[in-house]
Amino acid sequence: MSPRERVIRVIRRESFDRIPIYGWVSANLTTQITEAFGSVAAFEDKYEFDYAHLFGGPPTFSPAAVDALRNEKGGVIDPPAALDLPLTNPDDLDAYKEIVVGVKHHKEERERFVYVQTPGIFEALNGLFGIENHLLYLLMYPEELHEVYKRQAEWNRAFANNCIDLGVDMVHVSDDWGAQNALMFSMDIWQSMIFPYHKVTADAVRRRGAFLSLHSDGNVMSVVDGIIELGYHVLHPWQESAGMDLGVFKDRYRSRLTVMGGLDVQTTIGFGRTEFLVKEIERILSMFADGGLLFCTSHFVQDHCTMEELTLAYDTVYRIVRKLGNNS
Repeated sequence: MSPRERVIRVIRRESFDRIPIYGWVSANLTTQITEAFGSVAAFEDKYEFDYAHLFGGPPTFSPAAVDALRNEKGGVIDPPAALDLPLTNPDDLDAYKEIVVGVKHHKEERERFVYVQTPGIFEALNGLFGIENHLLYLLMYPEELHEVYKRQAEWNRAFANNCIDLGVDMVHVSDDWGAQNALMFSMDIWQSMIFPYHKVTADAVRRRGAFLSLHSDGNVMSVVDGIIELGYHVLHPWQESAGMDLGVFKDRYRSRLTVMGGLDVQTTIGFGRTEFLVKEIERILSMFADGGLLFCTSHFVQDHCTMEELTLAYDTVYRIVRKLGNNS
């Protein structure tokens, strides 16, 4: 079974030979991994990662245009001002070169499943507004934000379609909504301000026959049913350290959704608690030996994680998924 086929079978809730594995390891540890293994690619090959997270494509707004508008507005951009900010061209295919390289390396040469980072709605505009201002704007400028979000959603749809054309298997929408115990905004705001604009991209991706995943940090338990209604196949990370019990997922949602996650960077890896680390990996993998999990870190592994601990984690993962696969 190829790595790509393995991932697809898990998402589709079909029979598979072992739990697929991956990890967000490069952002903070590229130098350390390269010193220890020769390259991040060599690390990924050693542990036979089954899928890959790709980045690239144009930004929604030109950084120069954002800086100019911010200077004009005295440092603060509000939604009415944002409506005058020109969008970049999502069809500028020269900007997708990094994705093309990633598809060739991972999918064509290593038969991995590939997914690409794409903007959401709320998180995508936090850089423009600032997260604290953005939360205020949800109440102060709802009409203008609807227009801002509509523009973002239509741009996102074009971006996603271009990624699918380039051979990406799954569109991964990054949109942090969760605080440690609940959403950062009310359910009513999520339903009226977030849901409709995610649906624009979600519907387009589903029509293309591609897979669709969502990343949100924090506790998003109150909107899981809405995430499923939107048509997401995969949710990353289902954060237990934010009060989201994986046992609840398994009992209530596994028939409709797949989790990408299982290795919590907030509590588990990078803290020198090696016995706890191994036990947590064993617990999660054993829980999902029969499906529902694409094993991955909950976010980027932080730079306080040593190479010894990272290696221990993935030695453990490599060993256990094969043991569970052989016993299934």
